[in-house]
Amino acid sequence: MDLGTAMGLLAGLLCIVWSIASAPGGAGFIHIPAMLITLGGMTAATFIHFTLKQMIGLFSVFKKTLFCKQLVEQELIQKVVNYAAINRRDGALALEKQLSDAGDSFLVTALRMVIDGQQPEVIEEQLGMEIQYLQERHADGKRMLEFMGSAAPAWGMIGTLIGLIQMLRALDNPSNIGQGMAIALLTTFYGAFMANLVFLPMAGKLGIRSKKEATLRQMISEAAMALARGDSPTAVRERMQTFVSAKQRGEFKPRI
Repeated sequence: MDLGTAMGLLAGLLCIVWSIASAPGGAGFIHIPAMLITLGGMTAATFIHFTLKQMIGLFSVFKKTLFCKQLVEQELIQKVVNYAAINRRDGALALEKQLSDAGDSFLVTALRMVIDGQQPEVIEEQLGMEIQYLQERHADGKRMLEFMGSAAPAWGMIGTLIGLIQMLRALDNPSNIGQGMAIALLTTFYGAFMANLVFLPMAGKLGIRSKKEATLRQMISEAAMALARGDSPTAVRERMQTFVSAKQRGEFKPRI
């Protein structure tokens, strides 16, 4: 699990719950009809805006945001340098023994193309298409979360308007005005709370993850082309280190 996301969600929830619990009448923040208007309206709007297949895939979007194991750049560079040394010494077929320890399906695909003797331009084209479609899938997931982040406050406002209309129709009993106004504003609270603690931050996190994964896959693509050309481990290392910052290059020197 991504500790940053989990800690952020937990901290946000604790802050909200503590502030509500410490104020008089904290139990009044729990109102099922207001929750149903906000959550139900947001969910219905999302179903209308996106396809059923995309909605089913929403669970994997949340999973991708909360649980994601990615290669570390330095780890990937060291692996690729080792592959280059094996390729130079024993030939491309010797890389087949490394497939089980690759640890990434995209890296396995790239190594198989090198083992099969594919030309560098063919590797670049095929892996480039996979990277492109990966970015498009992640962009769809990010758009869904952003739409939910905008729909939740909108439906919260709709719930507030419904509550205000009901309150104004009962002005003959002034004692109920305060309570009715509080209930009417709860839907706006629920919508703003969900949008700004859950959906919009998770959309941003998914965008960051998508960018990093695309960069890692671009590194793998460049490495596969270098292996297909038979580049030396030193040349492969220097090429791979162009993807990391100067500070990271100074801290980590891949062994050859």
